[in-house]
Amino acid sequence: MSLVLFEDQRVARLDPVAIGKPAFAICAGSYRLVDLVAELDGPIGARVRPHLAELVAADFPQLSKGAISAGGNTLWLNAQAVPSVPLVEQLRAIIASGKAGLVETAGADGSVVVAAALVPAGAAFGQAAESPSDDAFRKLGLPRLEADIPLFEYPHDVIRHHLATLPANLEHRIAHGQYRQLGDGVFAAADAVLGQYAVTDTRNGPIVLEAGASIGPYCYLSGPVHVGAGARVLEHAALKDGVAIGHTAKIGGEVEASIIEPYTNKQHHGFLGHSYLGSWINLGAGTCNSDLKNTYGPVNMEYHGQKVATGMQFVGAIIGDYAKTAINTGIFTGKTIGACSMVYGFVTTNVPSFVNYARLFGQVTEAPVEVMVATQRRMFARRGVEQRACDIQLLYAMYELTVHERKRSGETLSLEPLSL
Repeated sequence: MSLVLFEDQRVARLDPVAIGKPAFAICAGSYRLVDLVAELDGPIGARVRPHLAELVAADFPQLSKGAISAGGNTLWLNAQAVPSVPLVEQLRAIIASGKAGLVETAGADGSVVVAAALVPAGAAFGQAAESPSDDAFRKLGLPRLEADIPLFEYPHDVIRHHLATLPANLEHRIAHGQYRQLGDGVFAAADAVLGQYAVTDTRNGPIVLEAGASIGPYCYLSGPVHVGAGARVLEHAALKDGVAIGHTAKIGGEVEASIIEPYTNKQHHGFLGHSYLGSWINLGAGTCNSDLKNTYGPVNMEYHGQKVATGMQFVGAIIGDYAKTAINTGIFTGKTIGACSMVYGFVTTNVPSFVNYARLFGQVTEAPVEVMVATQRRMFARRGVEQRACDIQLLYAMYELTVHERKRSGETLSLEPLSL
């Protein structure tokens, strides 16, 4: 029995969240899908977009060894599946039954999407390097399997499912990890530190601190909260109502109901709410976002020029990897900021990837990819991380894949003359 995580043709809808990472590496509810499925027996493989292949081979070597089973069944799982404890339980049940079939789920646009498929041994299927399409799965003629496997379809879904799954996912962590209990509902792994005069409220969920995490003095934490390994929460910070912080991040100010991926800095005062921050982001001092419309109505997002109803009253900012904000940047409700962008002033519209955005001053110019390569090298060096050829290659690929975002009336934005 083997498992293959595959990205389907709709994965681009998740940009800028997934432009620089496979969908199975998106954190929600404190877990990545690739982490949870590791609890299942058998080898694991992956089918990802071509520009991510080298990165996946380097960062997920356990997946490169996973292959389609020649003598047993193969479970194909959509890489956009929401990582949750119920998902793992359902996958175990499908595997145990041994019954071949398809699990389909209704998409937000009314389409029917293949979420998983148990393909029987001997089926000549999935030998190509690219991901199979929905039609390819259906041509197998497999019966329908009864299971509920929700998928991330748009970036705001990551926030929505994160808030729904975080309490149970943290309980799963506590049950299967090695933690000491520092107080009622507060659990800490080795070398994690809860600073003096910190106030914790676990009535709505636990607080889990991973190895080497540190909470500074005079902080307020209201569960459910997850702080990743080696992450630092600075003095006087407030983490409230569903926050998950990735490893090696530095966080200050007020954060509510948000996901912050590894290596990101938000270490100064300012509000971040109902938002998703990718990796290697830096928010300047005083950066704040709005997560509620003045009308208190549901937030509509704009993706790829189309408006999408979220059905959510609270949606903040969606910020792609390597983005930066200047001091006192203000981000309006429900805006996306593309990967490798640099933002100044008020963000009143969506921001493309690889731009210097200063609409307040009448300027939106293209940020050269060479500048981002140099910036990446400096950022990595500060954290003791090696800049590899695959990291540089990814930046160039992301730049090419987002050219369309920087088009305005058919013309490309001019290059900003920034020094390296």
